[in-house]
Amino acid sequence: MEMMFLGYGSAIAVFCIGIYTIVTKKNLFKTVVGLSLMEGGVLLFMVTSGFVPGGGAPLLPLGPGGSVNPLPHSFTLTAIVIGASDVALALAFIIKIHRHYGTVDIDKIRGLRG
Repeated sequence: MEMMFLGYGSAIAVFCIGIYTIVTKKNLFKTVVGLSLMEGGVLLFMVTSGFVPGGGAPLLPLGPGGSVNPLPHSFTLTAIVIGASDVALALAFIIKIHRHYGTVDIDKIRGLRG
């Protein structure tokens, strides 16, 4: 039972660190890192939700403790691949923005003062 709390707590902590990074940092690269951290927190939460205490791998023959749920793990693998392509696309956009504006600071790009 402690392992589930550790997994859920870690997922919430990583997600909150990602939110903090997005809210406080003005650099576009750091914003993408914050989004990746949030995604990692959600994926960790999904994997933790498939945990069954005393369960084994979902292979035949099943053991006495049952098996873990493989569906969250397969969704997580799919989300990792999609997330990697999203990060690559976001970084490509940031490079184009840097070439156009000469900076990756959000306030300078928006033309805000203060």
